[in-house]
Amino acid sequence: MTGRSAGAVPHKPVRGPHKAVRGPLGVARGPLGAVAGLAALVVVVLGVLFAGDSGPTAVDARVWAVVGGAVVGGVGAPWRDVALAVDFLGEPVGAVVLVAGAVGGCLLLRRPRAAVLVVAGVGISVGATKLLKPVVGRTIHGENLSFPSGHTAFLTAFALVVALLLAGRIGLRGAAGTSLVAAVGLIAGGAMGWAQVVLSAHYPTDVVGGWCTAMAVVPATAWLVGRAAGRPADRGADAPRGDRC
Repeated sequence: MTGRSAGAVPHKPVRGPHKAVRGPLGVARGPLGAVAGLAALVVVVLGVLFAGDSGPTAVDARVWAVVGGAVVGGVGAPWRDVALAVDFLGEPVGAVVLVAGAVGGCLLLRRPRAAVLVVAGVGISVGATKLLKPVVGRTIHGENLSFPSGHTAFLTAFALVVALLLAGRIGLRGAAGTSLVAAVGLIAGGAMGWAQVVLSAHYPTDVVGGWCTAMAVVPATAWLVGRAAGRPADRGADAPRGDRC
């Protein structure tokens, strides 16, 4: 016989299973998503507990006593200088320098989505602290709103975004990617939190609130940026190389 038989079924190529999502979206929607949810819950619980407060808790007092920040200048001059240097990173000039440098690097590498994630992740985190402060109404040194710490949220968010981009760039996913991002965020948030406590700018529990705010916001922002850019989970790995964050 020549030609195809009447009952022949056209051959269809067999597709393999979809590859795991790469890039920041792959890390943000995995285990880090659960961490973000827990962090958001902590912020809500602490906000309710500290609503309207104007003084430290027993835990705050103990931490302050250990760190030496109960009174400005309560630590030695060298350590105070270090605290001021770290604090500067959360001030407007320092923050702009960090964000501008990161955005510029992303654009030089032709990663516009990464640049958007830097601005959105940091901006929304800091914005969330500004919205939460008058809602919670916790004060320090008179009428200064303190919960959650915006400085801590900023540096934590910045570090988380950079770590997410790095994890996506080198293909880390799952527990490995989550561990890297969480560790970087913990180190950055811990450094800024220490500075805020040493300088008596925030209660230690304000610092925890700031860190958790960034931990809740950044993974969600990374997920939203990935979705808005047209990278659903089932095709993220197939995007052209130049189209990834």
